[in-house]
Amino acid sequence: MSLTRVYLGLGSNIEREQHLTAGLDALAGLLQDMRCSAVFESQAVGIKSGPFFNLVVTGLTALPLIELDRRLKFIEADNGRYAPERKGLPLDIDVLLYGDLHGNFDGLVLPRAEILKNAFVLWPLSLIAPTLLHPGVNKTMAQLWRDAQIEQVLAPVPFEWRGQQLTADDF
Repeated sequence: MSLTRVYLGLGSNIEREQHLTAGLDALAGLLQDMRCSAVFESQAVGIKSGPFFNLVVTGLTALPLIELDRRLKFIEADNGRYAPERKGLPLDIDVLLYGDLHGNFDGLVLPRAEILKNAFVLWPLSLIAPTLLHPGVNKTMAQLWRDAQIEQVLAPVPFEWRGQQLTADDF
C-alpha cells in the first residue's frame, strides 16, 4: 500500500475550539504520522463573519485524492458545515497539497491557490514544512513566507489538542 503525504488547511469561526478539535480527532482516524501546525486567529477573508482559528495539518494517507476530499466533506458535514440554518463556518478543511500533484483533478486544483494568497495558510504551512518545495513555484514554504507581501494580520492563540500544545513559539 502506497502512502502519500498530504497537507490540509483547517479553519473555523463558530465554536472554534470545539470544531477544530472535532476535525483533528476525525483526521487522526484518516491520517498516519499526523502533525499539526500552531493555531492562528485571523480576520475572515472573502466572507463577512467573525474571526477564524486556522491551522495546517500534515499526514500520510493511502486514500486517493478524490476519496480523501470526499471524506473531508463528511467531516465538515458532521460539524454542521452544510446545515441550512448555520451562521458562519463551523469547520472548513481544504486539501492544500497532495504529494507533488499539480493541476486540476475533477475540479480540485492543486496546489491550492490560497497557499500563496492567505497568511493564515502560508504561515502555518511554513512552520510545519519549512523545506517543502511548492510544486508550482519551486520555492520552499519558508522562502515563500519570508518573501510574502500579504496584508493580513495573524495572531497566535493558545490551543491544545490531545495534550499537544499547538501554540506558536512567539505567543
